Amino acid sequence: MLRLFLACQVAVCAAVVLLAPAHAEPQFPPGLRVGLELPGNLKPSVRFSGFEDADRKVAVSILDLPAAAFSELERAATATPQAGGAKIKREDFSFRGGSGLLFTGQTRVNGIAVYKWILLATAAADKDLTTMIDFEVPESALSVYSDAVVRKALASATFRPTPIDEQLGLLPFKLGDLAGFRVIKVSPAGVILTEGPGEDLSMQPYVIVSIGRGAPERADDRPRFARDLLATAPLRGFAVQSADAMRIGGAPGYEIRAQAEGAKGEQLMVVQWLRFAGANFLRVVGVGRKDDWDALFERFRKLRDGIEFR
Repeated sequence: MLRLFLACQVAVCAAVVLLAPAHAEPQFPPGLRVGLELPGNLKPSVRFSGFEDADRKVAVSILDLPAAAFSELERAATATPQAGGAKIKREDFSFRGGSGLLFTGQTRVNGIAVYKWILLATAAADKDLTTMIDFEVPESALSVYSDAVVRKALASATFRPTPIDEQLGLLPFKLGDLAGFRVIKVSPAGVILTEGPGEDLSMQPYVIVSIGRGAPERADDRPRFARDLLATAPLRGFAVQSADAMRIGGAPGYEIRAQAEGAKGEQLMVVQWLRFAGANFLRVVGVGRKDDWDALFERFRKLRDGIEFR
C-alpha cells in the first residue's frame, strides 16, 4: 500500500508540473532594450515602437532613452492625462528590472473613455537607460486588460543589452565592409562607428553615417550645401583642403577634406562625403588624428563604398 501511495503522489506531482503554465518570456519591440510579458492579444506594432491589440484598440508605446531624459519625461507623463481633463495618480513602482514612477488616470479620446498607465523607470543594471511605457486601454477592453493585468505586465518590464544588429536592420541602408571599425551607437537617422576599447570619440577615430532630407537638386548648389553641413560638426577651426564633385556608388556626390581641432585642441583631419538622391542624401563623415590620416582615409573610403540602400 505504501508503494502504491508513493506512486500516486509522484504521478500527481508530475501532472501538476506538466499542467502548470510556462513562465512567459518578455517580448521586445525591434531595436529596443525594453520588453514586456504580453497579456491578451498584444503584438508588435508596425505603426510605433511598442505593442498593440488592433481589435480592441489597446496600445503600449515604449520609449528607450538615455538616463538624462528622466526628468523631462516625468513632466510629460504628468501633463499627458491632464490634456483630457482627468486627474492622475502618481505612485512609486518597483518591478523585476528596476524601479520608477507609475502614473494612472483616465481621459477621453473622441468621446471614448480611455484608461492610461504610464511607467517611467530606470534600469537597475544600466544607469544610462530610461524608459517610458504608456499603456492605453479603452473602457470596452477593460475586461481583458484590467488594472491588475496591466500592472502585472508593467512589473514584468525587462531590459537587455543594446540589440545593435536589430537596430542596424531598421536603417534604410546597410553597412557592408566595416573596415575594422565597430558600431557603438545606432539611431533612426544613422550610425556611429569607432575603433579602440572605449567610446570616447575625442581619443580615437570615428565615422558617422547618416541620412537626411533637403538636399539641393541643382549641382551648382551642392558645394555650399556640403560646406554648410560640415560646419555643423562638433569641431572647430575648420580649414578646407579640397572640395570636389564626384560619383559615389553610381550617384552624384561631393567630397570635402579639411583640417580641424578637437575639443582638447588635438589636430584632426576630416573627410565628408555626400551622396545625393533627389532631395535625399547619404552623409559619411570620417574623423581621425593627423598622424594616422593616410591609413584612416583608405579605411573610411572602404567603409563608404560598402554602403548600400535597402
